[in-house]
Amino acid sequence: MMAAEIDRERTDVLFTHSYHLYYDRKQVQRQQPYPPLGTLYAAGLAREAGYSVALFDTMIDDPEHGFEEALTRYRPRLVIICEDSFNFLSKMCLSRMRDVSFNMQRQASAAGIPSVVHGSDSSDHLQAYLSHGFLAVLLGECEITILELLQAVLRDGLTSDWNITGLAYLSKPDGQIISTGPRRSSMELDQYPLPARDLASIHRYSSIWREHHGRASTNLVASRGCPFHCNWCAKPIYGNRFVLRSADSVAAEMQILKYDYSVEHLWFADDIFALNRHWVQDFADAVERRDAALPFKIQSRADLMTSETVLALKRAGCEEVWMGAESGSQAILNAMDKGLSVDSIREARARLKEAGIRAAFFLQFGYPGETLAEIEETIALVRTTQPDDIGVSVSYPLPGTVFYQRVREQLGAKRNWVDSDDLTVMFRAAYTDEFYRSLRNALHHEVEQYARPADRQDRSRSAYLWSEVYRLERRCRNAVPTQLPVLQSGMGEEPILYGIGICE
Repeated sequence: MMAAEIDRERTDVLFTHSYHLYYDRKQVQRQQPYPPLGTLYAAGLAREAGYSVALFDTMIDDPEHGFEEALTRYRPRLVIICEDSFNFLSKMCLSRMRDVSFNMQRQASAAGIPSVVHGSDSSDHLQAYLSHGFLAVLLGECEITILELLQAVLRDGLTSDWNITGLAYLSKPDGQIISTGPRRSSMELDQYPLPARDLASIHRYSSIWREHHGRASTNLVASRGCPFHCNWCAKPIYGNRFVLRSADSVAAEMQILKYDYSVEHLWFADDIFALNRHWVQDFADAVERRDAALPFKIQSRADLMTSETVLALKRAGCEEVWMGAESGSQAILNAMDKGLSVDSIREARARLKEAGIRAAFFLQFGYPGETLAEIEETIALVRTTQPDDIGVSVSYPLPGTVFYQRVREQLGAKRNWVDSDDLTVMFRAAYTDEFYRSLRNALHHEVEQYARPADRQDRSRSAYLWSEVYRLERRCRNAVPTQLPVLQSGMGEEPILYGIGICE
C-alpha cells in the first residue's frame, strides 16, 4: 500500500476529554453519567467542516488503556482534549482530571501525535499544560478556534506562531507564553450543528441509567453562560455573557432525543435556565407543538421562579429545579454578591411545590464571615422549606474569582479537589473539614426523611448525626478564621445578556 493511501486512512482529529466516572467515588455511587456535550458540539462542527473525526469517551471508557488503543485504531493527525464545559464536574477542575489529561498527552506524544487542550483548568494553568507538552491551550468558546486551528495545522502545515484568536502557546525559541486572548461567545448558537451524539455510545449510557434509575437520561443545553456575578463562581470559558438558542431549536432537539434516541428524561446542563420569561413561554409552546415533552431537570435561580414561569416549565415537562440557594443567611448571600433574598428562596420553593415540581437546593458552607449563627439560619431554611433534595459543598476558591483573590494568600500546595466528594476547605474558614463533612451528612440524612415518615431508627440516626455536628463545632473551630466585610446591597453588577430577548 502506498504511503499516501495509508495517510488517507488516518483520522484527522481524535476528540476526547478527561473526566472518568470511575475515578470519582461519589459519582460511582450515583451512576448518573452523561455524554460529554461540549466535546460532541466541537466534534460535530469539525465534521461539518469536512474533517474526519472520532471520539474517545473517557466518561465511561478506561483512559489508562483505552486511549492508547484509540490512538492505534484511529491514528489521528491531532488529538483535542476538549472538556465538557457544560458539565459541573468538568468545571470543578479536579486534580484527577488533570492527571488524566497529562497522561493522554504523554501517550499521544509517544505516538508522534500533537495534542491541544480546552477547558477551565487548562485556561487557569497555562504554564503547567504548555510545559507538559501541549501544542496549545484553547481559550474561551472553543468551536470556531478549533476550526481555524485545524485549517492552520492540518491543511496549511503551521505548527506554531498562529494568528488565531483564542489560543495560548509557547513561542519559539524562547518558550514564552503567547496568548491571543479568549474567543468570545458566539451570538448565534443556532448556527452550530447539534452535538455529534452518534460518536458516543448513547445506548451504553441508557443501559447504565435504566439499570440504576429505571429510565434513560441524557443532556442538552438551551444557552451558554451566566450573566450574574456571584463572586465565588469561576467562568473562564464564557465569562458573564449569556446567549440563548431559539426556543424552537431546543424543542426540535428534544423531539429528536425523544423519538430517535428513546430517552425518557433530560438534564438541561445550562448554568442558568429560565432567565428570559418570554422565551420560557415560547419554549413551552414549541414543545407542545412538536409533542416533544419529556421529564427534565434544570438549574436556575429562585428569583426567576415566577408563577407564570413555573407554569410554563410544568407545561414543557419540567419535574425538578435545582436552585443555588447557597445560604439561609441574608448577610452571607450579600457577601457572595448573590443578588438574591432568602425570602425569594422560600417563595420559589412554595410555587414549585404547588405546581408539582421538585425543588432542590445547592448549599454552600464555609464562606468567609459565616459563623454558627449563619449556619443555623441555613439549617432553619432547609427545615422550614423542606426541599426535595440538596447538594452540599464548601466554598471552593478557583482562579479568576473575587473570592479566590480574597483568600489566595492562605492557599497551600493543594489548590484543587481530587474528586467531587473531596470537600477540603483550602483556606481559613470558621471550621476545619471534619465539621463541614459532619454537617453535610446530618443535613442529607434529614432531607432524605422528608419524603417518608421517619421510624425510630431514622430518628435515632438523625439525633446522633446532629449531636456529632455540635460536638465537632466546638472541637473544629479555627482560631483565626477569614473575615470579610458584609456587603449590604448584595446586588452586584448588572448582568450581560445576549441572544433572544432580555431578562424581564
